[in-house]
Amino acid sequence: MNLWGPGAFENEVGAAFAQEVTQDGAFALAEAFDVALDPDTDFLAAEEGWRTLAAAEVMAAVLTGDTSRLTDAGLRAWVAGADAAELAGLRDVAHAAVSRVIAGDSDLPDLWADAEDEAAWRAEVERVREVLG
Repeated sequence: MNLWGPGAFENEVGAAFAQEVTQDGAFALAEAFDVALDPDTDFLAAEEGWRTLAAAEVMAAVLTGDTSRLTDAGLRAWVAGADAAELAGLRDVAHAAVSRVIAGDSDLPDLWADAEDEAAWRAEVERVREVLG
């Protein structure tokens, strides 16, 4: 997987997920969270972790109105038109999904463990968790 930076959309999976949201809207967000929280999944793969973090970043943008971390113009337009009240029901599940991504049964913490930007990545994840909080 090609990483460009610590942000949720600064990797190939996150960038591709932006297109999923512009096409499928809230369904794409809910699906990403559901996969992360699937009780039958013993270990969360990096790809699913990145999708979850990207979905959480979209939720944070909808809730705060801050689209500065969204790298895709189509996604920024989707967020601008999204109804925060309709997506509010996903807030708790989004928070739980992000918590799963940074837990011991997830691939992403291991991938970032030796990276130069690990602290920046963790700060981004914690910022999103606070918004969803």
